[in-house]
Amino acid sequence: MNTTVAAAGRQPVMADVAKLAGVSHQTVSRVLNDSPHVKEQTRDRVLAAIRELDYRPNSAARALVTRRSKTLGVVSFDTTLYGPASMLYGIEQAARSAGYFVSIASIRSLEGRSMQEALDRLLDQAVEGVLVIAPQTSSVGALARVRSSVPVVAVGSGAQARMPGAAVDNEAGARAATRYLLDLGHRTVHHIAGPANWLDARARETGWREVLAGAGAEAPPPFGGDWSARAGYEAGLRLQADPRVTAVFCANDHMALGLLRALNESGRGIPRDISVIGFDDIPESSYFTPPLTTVRQDFGELGRRGLELLVSQVEAGDRPSGRSLVATELVVRGSTAAVR
Repeated sequence: MNTTVAAAGRQPVMADVAKLAGVSHQTVSRVLNDSPHVKEQTRDRVLAAIRELDYRPNSAARALVTRRSKTLGVVSFDTTLYGPASMLYGIEQAARSAGYFVSIASIRSLEGRSMQEALDRLLDQAVEGVLVIAPQTSSVGALARVRSSVPVVAVGSGAQARMPGAAVDNEAGARAATRYLLDLGHRTVHHIAGPANWLDARARETGWREVLAGAGAEAPPPFGGDWSARAGYEAGLRLQADPRVTAVFCANDHMALGLLRALNESGRGIPRDISVIGFDDIPESSYFTPPLTTVRQDFGELGRRGLELLVSQVEAGDRPSGRSLVATELVVRGSTAAVR
């Protein structure tokens, strides 16, 4: 930091940058706002002064002048699940690349009152738009009832939700997984489903059913799970006892992990006796025993798509209707094989 400013015992202000660079206060402001009406040599001099002083623009003061906070709100819920946590990271990275700050309101429940209270907290911080991570049926209903003076976009709320937003094409991913198992010669595919109040779980079950129906294959009753490895393990204890079971599609990788353990403990070989497919492609899935065949979804792209929709509304006033669907990819590893 410049010794004069440091000796004064205060943080540098814009006037200090202007004085060191030998320019006006207005020129420094133009450089900070990336105005094209600044000579390159002058811009370099101002940027050098900013670095020397370690100057940080006062975002509150800038908001008063420009009437722009350059801040977006994100409503998330209290969870450590891989999908929502990865969505939040993808949103934050995309916002930073677009030149926005992110303010997060985390709530325990995605019900109507909690959703409105979270939105009100963000509006009190002068956010210009709000992204809501809304993977449950209750969150979609709550979003339909919220009152907001700024644009609101949903992320991860399923392809059928009636609001602008971005979602993974879960049905297509489930269809690809089920079709792959049938193509390997399995007569049918069992399913360990996610919670019934999750839109992703419903879509994956729908895709599974569609492919079985199209192939004329029986659709065994699915096992209800809660995304946990424990749920997959408990379903596996029942599946391993049925010699007719040769293929299982799990609605996420953590339940697939529990299933693999139950099958291994029972002596059912994977994929010799039973083929297993998961969904998500969490970082650990390639290190399961055996490495897990799974459906990959790009949470970074999901965050970027949602952010782009929101920024287009904030900056251009666009009001997209429809949804942006992020494609999935089937990743084949060692947990699947042709039926014996």
